[in-house]
Amino acid sequence: MSHKVPHNLSRGKFISFEGGEGTGKSTQVKTLQDKLRAKGIDVILTREPGGAPGAEKIRALLLTGDPEKWVPMTEVLLFYAARVDHLQRTILPALKAGKWVITDRYADSTFAYQGAGHGIAATVIQQIHRITTDNFWPDMTILLDADPKEGLLRANNREAEISENLREDRFEKMAGNYHQRLRKAFLEIAAENPDRFHVIPAAGSIDAVARRIWQQVTAAYGPEIGQI
Repeated sequence: MSHKVPHNLSRGKFISFEGGEGTGKSTQVKTLQDKLRAKGIDVILTREPGGAPGAEKIRALLLTGDPEKWVPMTEVLLFYAARVDHLQRTILPALKAGKWVITDRYADSTFAYQGAGHGIAATVIQQIHRITTDNFWPDMTILLDADPKEGLLRANNREAEISENLREDRFEKMAGNYHQRLRKAFLEIAAENPDRFHVIPAAGSIDAVARRIWQQVTAAYGPEIGQI
């Protein structure tokens, strides 16, 4: 489903990172933030679910515990409750102040995880998105694409270092071909929104992936960040 991007030249840029589990998003969002700051851009880093006090409380409900903890529609509504709080309290105020915002996940994850992953129709999610966010989308989305098996291995190794009761691994524990469906869905969403999405292979070193991302960002926003 194609998503319209709102254009407002008076505000900062809104960049989202998407991808399956263990694709390196958390590392790459921080790397991009550092690169932009080095160019004099005022940029904040945030995440979903979360990014605002109330949304962070909802994050704990969604990402911890048993995979069968919630029915799919409950997940959608919880994610959007967190998203509205995040949008109104963090993202929009920052953009209106002229800051750039980089978020580790946004609404495309709901279309992939709860849509393709759990069977909620994309048209239903789109209606909820339109009502709750006024159909607000990022200016650019970076999709880090990796083989789900490799990504899950990295994610599981990461979570193994965290106390069991604090692990945000509920979606990593989803069984069957869930993660293959996620990858397919993300790539389909990217193909439907070519003006917004940039698909970046997540294989290779952290620096190599960061260079691929930086090439896309500077190609799109070179004049604004002083690099053409």
